[in-house]
Amino acid sequence: GDVIHRMLTATQYVAPLMANFNPSYSRNSTVQYLDNGTVFVVQWDKVYLQGKEDMGSFTFQAALHSTGRIVFGYKEIPVPVLQISATQHPVKAGLSDAFMILNPSPDVPESRRRTIYEYHRVELDTSKITNMSAVEFTPLPIVVLHQSCEMCVTSELTFNCSWCHVLQR
Repeated sequence: GDVIHRMLTATQYVAPLMANFNPSYSRNSTVQYLDNGTVFVVQWDKVYLQGKEDMGSFTFQAALHSTGRIVFGYKEIPVPVLQISATQHPVKAGLSDAFMILNPSPDVPESRRRTIYEYHRVELDTSKITNMSAVEFTPLPIVVLHQSCEMCVTSELTFNCSWCHVLQR
């Protein structure tokens, strides 16, 4: 898209471990993906931190299931994540989403100002990311799936549901 990389890494990500990795450092380093229609998996295998290759290689993955479940798996984490420098690149683990609105700029006619609204973020405690560990995110139920007033108000969800006749949901 037209949003610069820095804005994306700040507000929109699914990141098992975001850091300044250099997959081209070693011939053994790979970033691979698999999509079988039910799960989409990305694996960073034997990747090294740029300029800190002596720390060792990292192997981890993210699995995004069609049910909304997300699993981060950590096979090799050679150093505590808290020791990774964020000087050259953010160091994060978790989920974040946002949306962007283009507003007319009051100073320059015919131009637009981008405003990003981050509406949800889940940050992992990076001290818990260790060898052979995993984190699982399970989606909360949502009421917009209900197709009728009856389905909504009789739902066993913990929401205080009511039917909107205008929106029909």
